[in-house]
Amino acid sequence: MMLIVDKIESGYGEMQVLWKVSLEVLKGSITVVLGPNGAGKTTLLRAIMGIIPIWSGTIKLGEQDITKKKPHEKVQLGMTLVPEGRKLFPELTVEENLRLGAFTRIKSHDIEDTLELVYNIFPRLRERRKQKAGTLSGGEQQMLAIGRALMSKPKLLLLDEPSQGLAPKLALSIVDTLAKLRSEENISILLVEQNIAAALKHADKAYILEQGRIIFRGKPEEIMENEALRKAYLGL
Repeated sequence: MMLIVDKIESGYGEMQVLWKVSLEVLKGSITVVLGPNGAGKTTLLRAIMGIIPIWSGTIKLGEQDITKKKPHEKVQLGMTLVPEGRKLFPELTVEENLRLGAFTRIKSHDIEDTLELVYNIFPRLRERRKQKAGTLSGGEQQMLAIGRALMSKPKLLLLDEPSQGLAPKLALSIVDTLAKLRSEENISILLVEQNIAAALKHADKAYILEQGRIIFRGKPEEIMENEALRKAYLGL
């Protein structure tokens, strides 16, 4: 098991958002979390990453309890988040943004190899490597956000709405790339996504989050076969 989230609760200030949320990510799998706006999906990723505190429950990465660890410590252990909205440094070049993704790596001798790997995955970034990040298209910025995360050499990649603001064809292309990372680089993926077609295309397991609670867990095809579930929570 790559990630085990066991009955975590969290929120902001006195406002509780997550209620005993449990999920698992198998090694080498793509797991998706679906749900309507305001369901708590982004909060879930922030809690797992340590950006907001866990009130109760536990999180394990492999066999290690990481519940109380800080975000940079989790990155060093092999978990990285691609945040909603990309959060790039617009005035820095593509390559400068990428190199910042490796800042937690203690052993830096192979950073150039990782940079080459990112450029092979996203050839467009190689072409734009001296260009400021703020001048890139939306799709290119998303490639850069994922590439920056890969620079930390993660075992587990968390992604928050990577298709946001992208055309449907490009959104599917981004998810195809995630499937390639799983198969070729053995990276496990936890994906939060509103684009249902993109999210379920390569998913091994799916969860539906509603009002901070998991109301479904199972195979992606089970969601598509359940008309009531699709209509009530996914608008399909």
